[in-house]
Amino acid sequence: MRVKIIKTAVAATLALVSLASSAEDMYRGSWYVLPGVSMIDTDDDLEAEHGRGAFLKFGKEISQNWDLQGGIGYNNASEDTGMPGIGGHYKQTTLGLDALYMFSRDKFRPFLLAGLGVARNNVDYNSNDGLEVNAKKTSYMANVGIGAQYLFNDSFGLQADLRHQLSRARTTTDHGVVDKDTQTIGNNILSIGGIFRFGAPAPMPVIAQEPERVAEAAPAPAPEPTPAPAPVVAEPCKPTFETVTLSVEKLFAFNNPNMPAGAKPVLDDIAQKLKANPEFKLVMITGHTDRIGSTEYNQKLSEKRANDVKDYLVSQGVDASRLQVVGKGESEPVVACDGVKSRKALIECLQPNRRVVISDQEQHEVKGATCN
Repeated sequence: MRVKIIKTAVAATLALVSLASSAEDMYRGSWYVLPGVSMIDTDDDLEAEHGRGAFLKFGKEISQNWDLQGGIGYNNASEDTGMPGIGGHYKQTTLGLDALYMFSRDKFRPFLLAGLGVARNNVDYNSNDGLEVNAKKTSYMANVGIGAQYLFNDSFGLQADLRHQLSRARTTTDHGVVDKDTQTIGNNILSIGGIFRFGAPAPMPVIAQEPERVAEAAPAPAPEPTPAPAPVVAEPCKPTFETVTLSVEKLFAFNNPNMPAGAKPVLDDIAQKLKANPEFKLVMITGHTDRIGSTEYNQKLSEKRANDVKDYLVSQGVDASRLQVVGKGESEPVVACDGVKSRKALIECLQPNRRVVISDQEQHEVKGATCN
């Protein structure tokens, strides 16, 4: 039985890794509650049958790759000593905390788990001759295992995991009698539960900007005769720096703060214009993200991308003192995409929000002719 469980666990682990996708899609930093049921394959030394139980856990998505889950569990299995006249139950109550390494943040989320806690093992057997043994032991508990989550939407999903659990208990002897000494036991537990997520950030509405109001012009007075104007000598033209908006897809991979080498030539024209026109003394580089992910994560991502663009311009000879960097995160969206439920469609719809904007902060005025 043990060998079969180990083979099953290894095969399941390989299958989960092969199905895992990049952790980029449905991470929200959410809290969730996880109630469910369990089946226990007891250690041979307990001489108990397979049993059933229930659990209640609370979880938190703490990063793109890690969850924490903590809670209580209870399992109950009937005695199976094989000795006539002996009955009773093996009961276990647990309190623990698990760390889950998530291979993906898509709808299907395979993971590995490891955890620690305390277990209360009670070997409660009795016989027809009136002998009753109630051997209780409270000890450490350690868990390792594999599992997977599947999210049907942002609010509900399912989780299943198979774990090997170690703790200490008083076990039975070869004659079905409870031993006075304690030893380490290993139970295998299969758990299935429902995920009820809450605390996910709501989509940020797009704030419509009011058009500038143009004051009504007063009626112009009747023109007075004026002398012919003197010839005007045109001033030398001053070049303008038009605001440049670059789609993140041209510079970075989705959910990636690092700019690959192949994308950097997109910035070469901007670097050449800045070097050729030192009058652009203050240029702002602003990073923006979409609303997928937590507010804190998106803020850091926008800052990192803006700094990467600055570093490349500096590497091409632009004076760093002329460049200022700011990250706006998800705070200034261009589109909202409300009602888009498909993950792939939502990422595509929110594409205009993922951008880097480069603008001249001094807003040079053009006098005379415009330079090309």
